[in-house]
Amino acid sequence: MAVLLVLSLTPGTAAAAVSTAPASAAEPYCYEEPSQPQADVSDLKARFTSANWMQTLQAMYKRRWPSGEALAIAQAKDPYWNQFVRKNSFEAFAESMMVAIHEETHMWDLDPSRTRWNVHTAAWIDASRQATAVPLHDGFARKEILPLITDKLSDSMDGIYLRDRTQGDYHLQGVLAELNAGLTGLPAVTVVQEYIKGVGASNARDIAATNLRYLLLYLRVAKDRHATYWARIKNEPKLRELVLTQFLRTAYWLEKSAPYTGKLGSVNADKITATNYSPQNIAILEEFTGRKVRVDTQKHCTT
Repeated sequence: MAVLLVLSLTPGTAAAAVSTAPASAAEPYCYEEPSQPQADVSDLKARFTSANWMQTLQAMYKRRWPSGEALAIAQAKDPYWNQFVRKNSFEAFAESMMVAIHEETHMWDLDPSRTRWNVHTAAWIDASRQATAVPLHDGFARKEILPLITDKLSDSMDGIYLRDRTQGDYHLQGVLAELNAGLTGLPAVTVVQEYIKGVGASNARDIAATNLRYLLLYLRVAKDRHATYWARIKNEPKLRELVLTQFLRTAYWLEKSAPYTGKLGSVNADKITATNYSPQNIAILEEFTGRKVRVDTQKHCTT
C-alpha cells in the first residue's frame, strides 16, 4: 500500500534562503525548473551504501534535479532524515525519496525562523525560489470543504486530512503546507522513476492533485462563507503569487510524471485533475490571482 503522508508540525533546521518569483507579473508566465531525468547515475548506484546515502542523494539530484540537491544541502543537518530514507538498496533508496523529500520540505517550510503557524508561512519551491513571510490571516477549518467533494476519487486522503478530528481543523496553513510538500515529493521520484520497483511512491501524483483540489475548494468556501477572510487574503500579493505558482507547478509536474501512472500514481490522479479544471475552480483561481491560466496543452502557463 502506498504511503499517505500527514503534515509534521515538528520543524527541522535548515539554511536560510531568499526568493524572487515573477509569477504575478503582467506578461505570460510559465512555471518551469531544470531537470535531467536521463542523466547517468549508474556509478552512484554501483557505489551506494547505507553509509554514503546523503552524498549519493545530493550527487543524484545534482545531475537530475538541482532543486532536490539544493533542498538536501539546506536540510543536510536535519536529524529526521533517517526516519524517512531507506538504505538497504539503491532501488529502495530512490523509492523512499517521495517520503523523504516531502517530509524535509515540511521541515524547511515550518522552521520557526520562517513560519508562524496560521500567521505567515514559507514554501520551498525550487532551488532558485522560496516563498517567505506569506501572510495567512488564520482562516477556517479545512474540513469545511468536504461538502464540495461529491466523488470518492480522493477518499483515502479526505479521511486523513479532512475528516480526521485534528487534521480536519487545520486552516489554510495546513492546506498550503501539504500541497508544497507534495510538489517536491512528486519530482523527487519522477526523475528517478526507473529505479522504483515497489509501491512506496505509488500515490505521488494523487497527493499533488488532491492537495491542489483542497486549495481550490478552500478558496471557493472562503469566498462563499467567509467574506471578511476572503477579502483579507485576496488583498495579499504574496499569497496570490504563491497560489498561482503552485497551480502552475502542479500542472508542470503532473505532466512530467504522467507517463509513470501506476508506478507514481493511480488513474484517479488524472480524474481529480479534471475536476480541478472545472469552470468553478478555474474561475476562483483566476478571480483570486487576477491572472488567466491556460487550459490547453500548456497548463503550466498563464495567458
